[in-house]
Amino acid sequence: MTQPGDEITPAELNDLLKNEEEVRIVDIRSPSQFERGAIPDSENIPFGELPQRVEALDGAERVVTVCPHGKASLQAMRLIESYEGLGEADVRSLEGGLDAWSRDYGLDSGGNEESDGESAAEAPF
Repeated sequence: MTQPGDEITPAELNDLLKNEEEVRIVDIRSPSQFERGAIPDSENIPFGELPQRVEALDGAERVVTVCPHGKASLQAMRLIESYEGLGEADVRSLEGGLDAWSRDYGLDSGGNEESDGESAAEAPF
């Protein structure tokens, strides 16, 4: 069950990015889905690889997990929160996932813009 403070809205995340706040955006979809469109400055760590790669987030002050609909990213958020190397980091899941983000802000596709955003809405596993 979602607890207060578990999620960050697309508007709140956009404000952090606009203000150049330090935030690590972790997109947990597959590499092929990530390449079709992602939030600017996000990094791809597929959900299945997260337990082995969570140490890559050492030292982060703020982490936002992202998936298509905001459900699997809650699980990823909890996994990251349980990692001792992050200490007191603020870890959140993007409310509504990429669906919500793309409605308001679109996705950075590196020149492969999808007109309907359907590819970004696929499940991460």
